[in-house]
Amino acid sequence: MSTVRQAQARGGGRVRRLATALGAALAATALAAAAAAPAAHEGDALGAIRLYLEKEATGLPGRTEISVGSLDSRVNLTPCSRVEPFLPPGARPWGRLMVGLRCLDPQDWTAWLPVEVRVFAPALVAAVSLSAGRTPAPGEVRMAEVDLTRERSVLTSLEQLQDRVLTRALPAGQVLRADQFRLRPAVSQGDSVKVVYRGQGFTVSTDARALGEAMSGQTLRVQTGSGKVLTGTVQAGRVVEVRF
Repeated sequence: MSTVRQAQARGGGRVRRLATALGAALAATALAAAAAAPAAHEGDALGAIRLYLEKEATGLPGRTEISVGSLDSRVNLTPCSRVEPFLPPGARPWGRLMVGLRCLDPQDWTAWLPVEVRVFAPALVAAVSLSAGRTPAPGEVRMAEVDLTRERSVLTSLEQLQDRVLTRALPAGQVLRADQFRLRPAVSQGDSVKVVYRGQGFTVSTDARALGEAMSGQTLRVQTGSGKVLTGTVQAGRVVEVRF
Protein backbone atom coordinates (compact mmCIF):
# COMPACT_ATOMS: atom_id res chain seq x y z
CA MET A 1 0.00 0.00 0.00
CA SER A 2 2.85 2.37 0.86
CA THR A 3 4.34 1.73 -2.57
CA VAL A 4 1.02 2.66 -4.25
CA ARG A 5 0.71 5.83 -2.18
CA GLN A 6 4.27 6.86 -3.05
CA ALA A 7 3.56 6.34 -6.76
CA GLN A 8 0.36 8.37 -6.50
CA ALA A 9 2.24 11.15 -4.69
CA ARG A 10 4.92 11.26 -7.34
CA GLY A 11 2.25 11.34 -10.09
CA GLY A 12 0.38 14.14 -8.38
CA GLY A 13 3.56 16.17 -8.07
CA ARG A 14 4.23 15.86 -11.77
CA VAL A 15 0.66 16.99 -12.56
CA ARG A 16 1.01 20.03 -10.29
CA ARG A 17 4.34 20.97 -11.83
CA LEU A 18 2.84 20.57 -15.32
CA ALA A 19 -0.14 22.70 -14.40
CA THR A 20 2.12 25.37 -12.93
CA ALA A 21 4.29 25.44 -16.06
CA LEU A 22 1.21 25.58 -18.30
CA GLY A 23 -0.25 28.45 -16.28
CA ALA A 24 2.99 30.39 -16.51
CA ALA A 25 3.13 29.88 -20.27
CA LEU A 26 -0.45 31.07 -20.68
CA ALA A 27 0.23 34.10 -18.51
CA ALA A 28 3.33 34.98 -20.53
CA THR A 29 1.34 34.67 -23.77
CA ALA A 30 -1.38 36.93 -22.39
CA LEU A 31 1.16 39.54 -21.30
CA ALA A 32 2.86 39.47 -24.68
CA ALA A 33 -0.48 39.92 -26.45
CA ALA A 34 -1.41 42.78 -24.13
CA ALA A 35 1.92 44.48 -24.78
CA ALA A 36 1.57 44.09 -28.54
CA ALA A 37 -2.04 45.34 -28.63
CA PRO A 38 -1.27 49.08 -28.16
CA ALA A 39 1.44 48.94 -30.86
CA ALA A 40 -0.90 47.22 -33.28
CA HIS A 41 -3.65 49.70 -32.38
CA GLU A 42 -1.35 52.66 -33.03
CA GLY A 43 -0.09 51.10 -36.24
CA ASP A 44 -3.67 50.80 -37.52
CA ALA A 45 -4.31 54.43 -36.62
CA LEU A 46 -1.17 55.66 -38.40
CA GLY A 47 -2.08 53.62 -41.46
CA ALA A 48 -5.56 55.13 -41.51
CA ILE A 49 -4.12 58.65 -41.31
CA ARG A 50 -1.65 57.98 -44.13
CA LEU A 51 -4.42 56.65 -46.41
CA TYR A 52 -6.58 59.64 -45.55
CA LEU A 53 -3.82 62.14 -46.35
CA GLU A 54 -2.94 60.39 -49.61
CA LYS A 55 -6.57 60.79 -50.67
CA GLU A 56 -6.73 64.43 -49.55
CA ALA A 57 -3.46 65.19 -51.37
CA THR A 58 -4.85 64.01 -54.70
CA GLY A 59 -4.64 66.90 -57.15
CA LEU A 60 -1.79 68.74 -55.44
CA PRO A 61 0.71 70.16 -57.98
CA GLY A 62 3.49 67.60 -57.73
CA ARG A 63 4.87 64.49 -56.08
CA THR A 64 3.94 64.11 -52.43
CA GLU A 65 5.80 62.68 -49.45
CA ILE A 66 3.83 62.06 -46.27
CA SER A 67 5.39 61.61 -42.82
CA VAL A 68 3.15 60.70 -39.88
CA GLY A 69 4.32 61.27 -36.31
CA SER A 70 3.51 59.27 -33.18
CA LEU A 71 0.72 59.40 -30.64
CA ASP A 72 1.66 61.19 -27.43
CA SER A 73 3.00 58.49 -25.10
CA ARG A 74 1.27 60.20 -22.17
CA VAL A 75 -2.15 59.67 -23.76
CA ASN A 76 -3.74 56.34 -22.81
CA LEU A 77 -6.35 55.58 -25.45
CA THR A 78 -8.79 52.71 -25.14
CA PRO A 79 -8.93 50.23 -28.04
CA CYS A 80 -11.08 51.39 -30.95
CA SER A 81 -12.56 49.23 -33.67
CA ARG A 82 -13.38 52.13 -36.01
CA VAL A 83 -11.32 55.34 -36.27
CA GLU A 84 -11.82 58.35 -38.54
CA PRO A 85 -9.00 60.78 -39.43
CA PHE A 86 -9.92 64.41 -40.09
CA LEU A 87 -8.36 67.81 -40.75
CA PRO A 88 -9.21 70.93 -38.74
CA PRO A 89 -11.66 73.31 -40.45
CA GLY A 90 -9.93 75.29 -43.18
CA ALA A 91 -6.76 73.18 -43.11
CA ARG A 92 -5.30 71.45 -46.14
CA PRO A 93 -2.63 68.73 -46.46
CA TRP A 94 0.33 71.07 -46.91
CA GLY A 95 3.54 71.30 -44.90
CA ARG A 96 3.57 70.65 -41.16
CA LEU A 97 0.16 70.33 -39.52
CA MET A 98 -1.87 68.35 -36.99
CA VAL A 99 -4.34 65.65 -38.06
CA GLY A 100 -7.17 64.54 -35.81
CA LEU A 101 -8.09 60.93 -35.13
CA ARG A 102 -11.62 60.32 -33.91
CA CYS A 103 -12.85 57.01 -32.42
CA LEU A 104 -16.34 56.10 -33.56
CA ASP A 105 -16.78 52.70 -31.88
CA PRO A 106 -16.95 51.61 -29.09
CA GLN A 107 -15.47 54.62 -27.24
CA ASP A 108 -15.67 58.31 -28.04
CA TRP A 109 -12.25 59.97 -28.00
CA THR A 110 -10.17 62.27 -30.18
CA ALA A 111 -6.40 62.40 -30.52
CA TRP A 112 -4.03 64.58 -32.55
CA LEU A 113 -0.91 63.54 -34.43
CA PRO A 114 1.78 65.70 -36.08
CA VAL A 115 2.23 65.07 -39.80
CA GLU A 116 4.14 66.63 -42.65
CA VAL A 117 3.03 66.65 -46.28
CA ARG A 118 5.78 67.73 -48.67
CA VAL A 119 4.99 68.50 -52.32
CA PHE A 120 7.77 68.38 -54.91
CA ALA A 121 7.53 69.88 -58.41
CA PRO A 122 9.88 71.36 -61.06
CA ALA A 123 10.76 75.05 -60.67
CA LEU A 124 13.38 77.53 -61.85
CA VAL A 125 16.67 77.59 -59.94
CA ALA A 126 19.69 79.88 -60.43
CA ALA A 127 22.37 77.92 -62.31
CA VAL A 128 24.95 80.65 -61.57
CA SER A 129 25.14 83.67 -59.32
CA LEU A 130 22.67 86.32 -60.49
CA SER A 131 23.09 90.06 -60.08
CA ALA A 132 20.34 92.50 -59.18
CA GLY A 133 18.66 94.84 -61.65
CA ARG A 134 18.58 92.52 -64.64
CA THR A 135 16.61 89.66 -66.15
CA PRO A 136 18.33 86.25 -65.92
CA ALA A 137 19.28 84.80 -69.30
CA PRO A 138 17.96 81.31 -70.22
CA GLY A 139 21.41 79.79 -69.71
CA GLU A 140 21.64 81.23 -66.19
CA VAL A 141 18.72 79.24 -64.82
CA ARG A 142 17.76 75.58 -64.79
CA MET A 143 14.81 73.41 -63.80
CA ALA A 144 15.03 71.42 -60.56
CA GLU A 145 12.61 69.61 -58.26
CA VAL A 146 11.86 71.78 -55.21
CA ASP A 147 9.65 71.44 -52.15
CA LEU A 148 6.71 73.75 -52.80
CA THR A 149 5.67 73.66 -49.13
CA ARG A 150 8.92 75.39 -48.16
CA GLU A 151 9.17 77.83 -51.09
CA ARG A 152 6.36 80.25 -51.85
CA SER A 153 5.42 81.73 -55.23
CA VAL A 154 8.06 79.81 -57.19
CA LEU A 155 8.59 80.51 -60.90
CA THR A 156 8.15 77.51 -63.15
CA SER A 157 8.84 78.76 -66.69
CA LEU A 158 11.11 81.14 -68.58
CA GLU A 159 8.06 83.09 -69.75
CA GLN A 160 7.54 84.28 -66.18
CA LEU A 161 10.88 86.12 -66.34
CA GLN A 162 9.84 88.35 -69.21
CA ASP A 163 9.77 92.05 -68.36
CA ARG A 164 11.01 91.31 -64.82
CA VAL A 165 14.29 92.21 -63.14
CA LEU A 166 15.81 90.95 -59.92
CA THR A 167 15.50 93.17 -56.87
CA ARG A 168 18.60 91.60 -55.25
CA ALA A 169 21.49 89.32 -56.10
CA LEU A 170 20.93 85.56 -55.82
CA PRO A 171 23.49 82.79 -55.28
CA ALA A 172 23.69 79.71 -57.50
CA GLY A 173 21.17 77.07 -56.45
CA GLN A 174 18.63 79.59 -55.14
CA VAL A 175 15.01 78.89 -56.08
CA LEU A 176 13.51 81.74 -58.11
CA ARG A 177 10.39 83.28 -56.55
CA ALA A 178 8.03 86.00 -57.72
CA ASP A 179 8.85 88.21 -54.73
CA GLN A 180 12.51 88.40 -55.83
CA PHE A 181 11.53 90.29 -58.99
CA ARG A 182 9.83 93.48 -60.01
CA LEU A 183 8.50 94.55 -63.36
CA ARG A 184 11.03 96.14 -65.66
CA PRO A 185 10.27 99.87 -65.87
CA ALA A 186 8.98 101.09 -69.21
CA VAL A 187 11.24 104.12 -68.81
CA SER A 188 14.39 104.45 -66.72
CA GLN A 189 16.10 107.57 -65.45
CA GLY A 190 18.11 109.24 -68.19
CA ASP A 191 16.24 107.53 -71.04
CA SER A 192 15.34 109.58 -74.07
CA VAL A 193 11.57 109.80 -74.43
CA LYS A 194 9.11 111.44 -76.75
CA VAL A 195 6.75 113.89 -75.12
CA VAL A 196 3.36 114.20 -76.79
CA TYR A 197 1.26 117.27 -75.94
CA ARG A 198 -2.44 116.68 -76.43
CA GLY A 199 -4.93 119.52 -76.30
CA GLN A 200 -8.27 120.43 -77.72
CA GLY A 201 -7.86 119.70 -81.43
CA PHE A 202 -4.07 119.56 -81.55
CA THR A 203 -1.08 117.27 -80.86
CA VAL A 204 2.55 118.36 -80.55
CA SER A 205 5.58 116.20 -79.83
CA THR A 206 9.15 116.85 -78.75
CA ASP A 207 12.10 114.99 -77.34
CA ALA A 208 12.90 114.96 -73.64
CA ARG A 209 14.90 113.15 -70.95
CA ALA A 210 13.36 111.06 -68.17
CA LEU A 211 14.06 112.34 -64.67
CA GLY A 212 13.09 109.04 -63.04
CA GLU A 213 11.73 105.61 -63.86
CA ALA A 214 8.13 104.52 -64.26
CA MET A 215 5.94 101.71 -65.55
CA SER A 216 3.37 102.12 -68.31
CA GLY A 217 0.42 104.08 -66.94
CA GLN A 218 2.45 105.78 -64.20
CA THR A 219 3.31 109.46 -64.08
CA LEU A 220 6.83 110.61 -64.87
CA ARG A 221 8.71 113.91 -64.79
CA VAL A 222 10.70 114.73 -67.92
CA GLN A 223 12.90 117.60 -69.02
CA THR A 224 12.78 118.99 -72.53
CA GLY A 225 15.76 120.28 -74.50
CA SER A 226 14.86 123.82 -73.48
CA GLY A 227 15.09 122.89 -69.82
CA LYS A 228 11.34 122.87 -69.17
CA VAL A 229 10.17 120.17 -66.72
CA LEU A 230 6.86 118.50 -67.49
CA THR A 231 4.84 115.71 -65.87
CA GLY A 232 2.98 113.19 -67.99
CA THR A 233 1.77 109.61 -68.21
CA VAL A 234 4.06 106.91 -69.57
CA GLN A 235 2.77 105.06 -72.63
CA ALA A 236 4.19 102.16 -74.62
CA GLY A 237 7.24 102.87 -76.75
CA ARG A 238 8.80 105.37 -74.29
CA VAL A 239 6.14 107.95 -74.95
CA VAL A 240 5.09 110.39 -72.24
CA GLU A 241 1.70 111.96 -72.80
CA VAL A 242 1.04 115.45 -71.45
CA ARG A 243 -2.53 116.73 -71.60
CA PHE A 244 -3.59 120.37 -71.59
